[in-house]
Amino acid sequence: MARSTGFDPLYWDDPYPIALMLRQIHPNVDPIDIDPHTLHHWVTELDSFADDPGVIMIERLNDIQIEWIDLGL
Repeated sequence: MARSTGFDPLYWDDPYPIALMLRQIHPNVDPIDIDPHTLHHWVTELDSFADDPGVIMIERLNDIQIEWIDLGL
């Protein structure tokens, strides 16, 4: 369910803008409940995601999830 973001290309090192996009696309999802596999899938499906989707870095996924949690529901 990727959507155009209007952001510059997103990379694994961009947890805050990725979290913003995920919050817009999945507004009713509690990020605490997202498992790493689902989060990885959602991130790599973003239209603006330009990094290597084959890379699975738990630290980066955690950073994205923390940013999303900090944004609140």
